[in-house]
Amino acid sequence: MAVASILVSETPLVLYTLRRADDALILGHRLSEWCGHAPMMEEDMALANMGLDLLGQARELYAYAAKVEGKDNDEDKFAYLRDVRQYRNLLLLEQPNGDFARTMVRQFFYAAFADLYWRAMMQSGDPTLAAIAAKSEKESAYHVRHSSEWMVRLGDGTEESHRRAQSAIDDLWAYTGEMFHLDEGERGLIDAGIAIDPAKLHAPWLKTVSGVVNEATLALPKSNWMQQGGRDGRHSEHLGHLLSELQSMPRTFPGATW
Repeated sequence: MAVASILVSETPLVLYTLRRADDALILGHRLSEWCGHAPMMEEDMALANMGLDLLGQARELYAYAAKVEGKDNDEDKFAYLRDVRQYRNLLLLEQPNGDFARTMVRQFFYAAFADLYWRAMMQSGDPTLAAIAAKSEKESAYHVRHSSEWMVRLGDGTEESHRRAQSAIDDLWAYTGEMFHLDEGERGLIDAGIAIDPAKLHAPWLKTVSGVVNEATLALPKSNWMQQGGRDGRHSEHLGHLLSELQSMPRTFPGATW
């Protein structure tokens, strides 16, 4: 018996929390797809562990969203029983893994942002979000370091690895602008001292990204045009395919435990 999608009361704080939880869940799932397929055993373990870091972040954020909403939803329902348009993750994170270089470029772009974001959110006036941020920043710091090392290794490696890394940068660059976008609901949370203004993170993010890309003998695109939509529930076709796999068991066998 198929299970209907849940209803969510999207107050500004619930929506804000779900957006960050969805980021962690979707990227964590993408990284899990590498399990058993990474180019070496050590990297297989590293990607799996980063995926688990993100899954842990998602669980804490979903649980808090459920508490704030105060209804019948919980972390499992948020993860498995929402329709595709109810997910608010960044478009960047739902993009397919592609080859290893593409995965690392996606990981680097996001991790460089997430580390700055969680570090700033440690000063949030919301004690739960501040605590989640303190834990998540330690994880994101490693994610930045790991992906940065691979960016240099790929870009300044062979002709083939350089070509693949540059191609990934060119393809994914247009999705990075969405990380720094905010709407009126988030602006209210910023004014209340709960959220941080992501636009203020753009300059330090670009400094970090440019430094690593230059060291890797790669180049950032000149275009300023950016793709948006994920935060509002408008996604690429890739998210629907991802969710059909992610949600198949709980929707087919509701309430199943093991």
